[in-house]
Amino acid sequence: MFAGRRVLLTGAAQGIGLALARALAAESARLFLTDRAGPDLDRVARDLGVEAFAADLRDPGQIAALVAGAQAAMGRVDMLISNAGFSRGAMEGPCSAPDDQWQDSWDLHVMAHLRAARLVLPGMRERGEGWLVNVASAAGLLAQIGDAPYSASKHAAVSLAQSLAIEHGDEGIRVAVVCPLYVATPLLGYGIGEEDRPEGVLTPETVADRVLRGLRDQRFLILPHPEAAEFARRRAADMDRWIDGMRRLRRGAFADGAPRDLSELHRRI
Repeated sequence: MFAGRRVLLTGAAQGIGLALARALAAESARLFLTDRAGPDLDRVARDLGVEAFAADLRDPGQIAALVAGAQAAMGRVDMLISNAGFSRGAMEGPCSAPDDQWQDSWDLHVMAHLRAARLVLPGMRERGEGWLVNVASAAGLLAQIGDAPYSASKHAAVSLAQSLAIEHGDEGIRVAVVCPLYVATPLLGYGIGEEDRPEGVLTPETVADRVLRGLRDQRFLILPHPEAAEFARRRAADMDRWIDGMRRLRRGAFADGAPRDLSELHRRI
């Protein structure tokens, strides 16, 4: 189903995006990649023999230039995979994060998805088919201790994907949202191929394989960590009990002093 598909993939220079780029290339998809400017993006594009366009996806003008470049290079966009994201942490609570961190989280995790979808949707609707894939996080179903801007914006990303699926599903547009738990990416301090990781921390390659499987199965909610479904069920069944449990988890993680960042925090949970 991926062979010949023209795919615009954001956040492609490392982590889940890089793994998805390699997996899709192996399936003979035609790729147009983007990430921030730098040698990593250039190397990935060169290794895969595909085109790339450096862009800051917080900027609407750069998103417009990106989509125009992808459409010019490939003729159309069959599948948009909005994967770009970041996490800076807010270890002292939601109010400790400055406004610019909140705004960057909103712009990259929500508005970048929306702005790119807005530009590729007309062609997809005209053709009566297309894919919009938003890579969010299990934090968008649950919560991320120590990074409220990330958690809140990922909740919004999940909600946006739901709205896109509801509003455009009858037009032949398939929508999926990917919600992994912890993944061994540079966001958590892991290098490429690093194997020293706690149980439950998946490799990007495993996540990419499960994403493609979920797309083949035409699933809306793709959970690379199946246990996230049970966590979400418990949260929905009794929110007060779930919050009490998360508070206990936080107390344990912070028992011997505040972690410096998420790369340290996830090893304590």
